[in-house]
Amino acid sequence: MSDPVKEAPPPRLRRTLELVYSVDGVVAARVWQWTENLGRDEKVAVAVRANATSSPSDVLRRVEAAVEGIREPGEAWEFGLLDHA
Repeated sequence: MSDPVKEAPPPRLRRTLELVYSVDGVVAARVWQWTENLGRDEKVAVAVRANATSSPSDVLRRVEAAVEGIREPGEAWEFGLLDHA
């Protein structure tokens, strides 16, 4: 059996992940992007897990600030926390 070929994320999502992981206190991250209303509404969601010594709310604020430069006008961004595994 052959392994399925994994596609690299689009450049913008890859950059988002780079920015998120550069934030002090982030130990895991996920980013989702989708459209609603037949492609008229762009949505992005970012979820992170903070390390044990960081305040999750502080980490989320820093993540929001880190990605501010790549947000597009009219996009809706949501930020949240990943559950601990």
